Order: sequence, then structure tokens, then C-alpha cells
Amino acid sequence: MCFFSVIIPLYNKENFIENTLKSVLDQTFTDFELIIVNDGSTDTSEEKVFQFHDVRIRYFSKENEGVSSARNYGISVAQSDYITFIDADDYWYPDFLKEMFQNINHYPEEKIFSGAIEIETSKNILPAVYSIDKIDNCQIVNYFNASHKTTVICTSCAVFKKSIFDKVGNFDINLKSGQDTDMWIRIGLIYPILFTHTTLARYVYDKNSLSKNKEYLNKRLNFSKFSEIEKKNSALKKFLDLNRFSFAVKCKLNRDKANFELYYNGIDVTNLDLKKKIILKLPRLVLKTLIPINLYLARIGLSNSVFK
Repeated sequence: MCFFSVIIPLYNKENFIENTLKSVLDQTFTDFELIIVNDGSTDTSEEKVFQFHDVRIRYFSKENEGVSSARNYGISVAQSDYITFIDADDYWYPDFLKEMFQNINHYPEEKIFSGAIEIETSKNILPAVYSIDKIDNCQIVNYFNASHKTTVICTSCAVFKKSIFDKVGNFDINLKSGQDTDMWIRIGLIYPILFTHTTLARYVYDKNSLSKNKEYLNKRLNFSKFSEIEKKNSALKKFLDLNRFSFAVKCKLNRDKANFELYYNGIDVTNLDLKKKIILKLPRLVLKTLIPINLYLARIGLSNSVFK
């Protein structure tokens, strides 16, 4: 049995999938199986995959049911004790699996292992910013406290002991946006995270991603399932309020008053800094003017996000 099961959910990523596959197959640590789950792609993604000939590849094709369903399918057929995902438009540095293998051996009691990422936009590549007091290059962190800025579990830069999915459940197939966050919350309520500050993966921003589609605002995670737990868990409460803030701003920008009120009313404003409190009160047109300003600041490395 191989050490890692690598799962790629694939849906209409013909412009990205070749680079993603190369980054996986070029890993310096080679003891893995590569599970590709084609979730009903209608472009040439499948043809791009078939150009690769490697005995480690296991290819599956299914009808389109969303990324959560594809990931869950991959988990169900995985043959290894350690699961890792990479989205079909992201990229691993060559030592990603090697680093994760070493961390697993050094911290055998841990179940979740993650690493730092960088973010590629159409204009620039920026390192992610984390809310972690760096004690060592590799450290055990609380998910909620460590994820006030960028989540310390990026789908394309983490490894999971397969048994955890028996405890926390699979990805929620009813969510079209925020399904990753929902999973990380369930994980964070039970498990600490072994995080390495070494940049091991690149998240590639695809403006055409389904999760960014306005049509899915009503199928976005609204955090109601955690309403009782957050009353007793201050770290979770602050993490949720920061996410509510981000979603509320997006809803205002999209003239979605009902969901804006839903997120806004759930926020304890003492968990927000002054900038965020001001942003929540700004009119939509003013918010729109901030977006190009922030994009410019991001390109020159002075900002990560207006709304984070």
C-alpha cells in the first residue's frame, strides 16, 4: 500500500490541469497513488489527463455533482492511510509530499498536517499572511486562533489521517461555496493542526471558479449549525465572526440584503477591528471603489485583502 492518496477533483479546468498534474507527478517523494475524479467536465480536461501515462494514476469519471461529491468519492476509493487533496488549478512545490512525510514521522500522534501557501493572481504571486506567532518553523496550532487572516488548512496544502473522516464526516454536498470552511471547522473542533511555515503550494485564483458564482450565495455556509457550540467556544466565535464579516461584505456588494442581514446580525462586533466595523457601515458604491484600490495594493505587496 502506498503512503499517500492524492485526490484531484476535476471540473472544467482544461487551462490548468496539466500544470497541476506535473506538479504532483514531479514530487521528490514518490510513494503515492493519484486519484483523479472527473466530475462531469464538459471541456477538454479529460483529454489533457489522458496525455499522462503513469502507473500511479487512477482515473474515475462521474456525473456532475459538485466538488464535495468528487472529494468524497476520492476518499471512498483511497487505499492509503493519509489523504491529501489538490485542486485542479493549484500547484505543489516538488518537496510538498516529502515535507509532509517527514512531519508525519516527527509528530506521529497528530492527524492533520498543513503548510504555508502563496497566492497567484493574474498580476502577481503573494505569500499568504497568517495570524500565528511563529515559535518554530513547524508548530502545533489551534485552527481558529491561527486562521484569523488566511486559513491554516488550505485544501491544496494539507494532509489528513484518513480515519478522521469517520469522526468528522465527509464534505457537505449541499454547500456550493464554503464547503471547505465547514470541514475545517468540524476538524478544528476536535483536532490541533501541525503547521509548517515553509511555502509548499500555490493557490491559483481562477475568477471563473464555481464557488465565486453569485448564484450560489444562497447555498453558502451560514454557520447556523455551529450556533450552540460558538456560545461556549470563544476562539470559534471570533473565527466565525471574521468569516461572517467577509461574507456580509460580499452580500452587500451583490445587493443581497437578506443574506447581508443574516451574517451581520450574527456578528459580535467586539471581535472586529475598527477598519472592519467601518467597512460594514459603508454604502455599496463606496465598497466598490475600494476593490480596485486594494487590488493595486495587493499587486505591489502592501495588502492581502480589504475584507479580511
